[in-house]
Amino acid sequence: MYSDALALAQLYATGKADPVEIVESTFERADKSPATFISMSRDRARREALASRARWQAGEPLSPLDGVPTAWKDLFDMSGCITTAGAKVRKHAAAASEDAVLVAILSRAGMVNVGKTNLSEFAYSGLGLNPHFGTPLQGAEPGNERAPGGSSSGSAIAVAADIVPIAMGTDTAGSIRVPAAFNGLVGYRSSRLRYPSDGVYPLARSLDSLGPLAKSVRDVICIDNLLVGSAWGSAHPSLPLRGIRLRVDSQLLANLQLEPAVRTNLTNALLRLERAGAVIEDRPVAAFARAMELIETVGWPGSAEAFCLHQALLDSPDAEQLDPRVRRRLEAARDFPAFKQIRLYQASERLRAELAAELDGALLITPTVAHVAPLMAALLLDDDLFAKTNLATLRLTMPGSLLDMPGVALPNGTDATGLPTSLLLSAPSGQDDYLLRAALAIEPLVRAA
Repeated sequence: MYSDALALAQLYATGKADPVEIVESTFERADKSPATFISMSRDRARREALASRARWQAGEPLSPLDGVPTAWKDLFDMSGCITTAGAKVRKHAAAASEDAVLVAILSRAGMVNVGKTNLSEFAYSGLGLNPHFGTPLQGAEPGNERAPGGSSSGSAIAVAADIVPIAMGTDTAGSIRVPAAFNGLVGYRSSRLRYPSDGVYPLARSLDSLGPLAKSVRDVICIDNLLVGSAWGSAHPSLPLRGIRLRVDSQLLANLQLEPAVRTNLTNALLRLERAGAVIEDRPVAAFARAMELIETVGWPGSAEAFCLHQALLDSPDAEQLDPRVRRRLEAARDFPAFKQIRLYQASERLRAELAAELDGALLITPTVAHVAPLMAALLLDDDLFAKTNLATLRLTMPGSLLDMPGVALPNGTDATGLPTSLLLSAPSGQDDYLLRAALAIEPLVRAA
């Protein structure tokens, strides 16, 4: 096997791997991973792999990732495929007439589109369960299954199970960062306007962002270069680690119920980074703490947007077809007052500016999630536990979404049972390039558990 997407492409370049053979093995692994994909685009992928083989043989790849299989969360339109959004009510929707913009960009870069991955219905859960298409799982023993994380559950499992090296997801409140954390992956939430969202089914347009789940930061940077139109031969170099300023708010973390392994692995990663020359600043980040407080006391603005998007469905007989957990969350926002939503949006604009001033060039480090992936059986049996666990799972990622902070989730060890923990590196809105270069430098030391 190959370690990441760029390693696979290097095998193509040296003739040690063939895009056609790779895509066939991709299908074989996908078929052995129930519920990871909602649909497969086998004919298209085979055509794309054949074309890639010819380009590599001619020494004329379209990009560094030419021929690399990728998967798309089933919110992204792919021409000729139904975009289900993980919902039973959309199983018979009209097929998309064209690719989403991001699908088209990566197709022009020669990547091989193998299919559409599973997700929480309408992308509205941080845990990743789906009663309509099944819940994707990675090699769990029966009776010991863990929630895959959501809402980009299938994209995470497709990468974690070595089906594809890269899968694209969306993140409104944590839907890339959380499944990356639960599955030991790198997950990148971009600033909201970094990539065009044309052809992507929304959840809350003012909060939705896009990004990849991958095995390495270098793969994430390569995908980012392709999506923003950077010259593909000029990947951003990592920053020198010495002098990178990393802000930790230990006062905030002390008030969170972090599982012991999450706290220990974060502390150990910070010690390694400090020894290597990074500057660790233990100071409060008032804007981030205020964003967390607003979400907990006033509410989540995305809930009102999601209700508005789906109100006609909720008011129709087809509402009976919804996942009851998703329907309950959508209905909970029916009476969310407009003044609270406006207050949240106004506060978020002010807090974004305050955050940038507070950090003043530093990057914020927190755990991605306060706990490891929870057992799934109990969540299926107890709706109240599901709701409580869902909120706890998203607690550390939602403030970053409200403040439009680009974030990179990095695996930083495991607990005593081998379940992954994760560190989240975040920056003020729009500082994606700096964040990614810093993440590239930090990654080896964070992983060195």
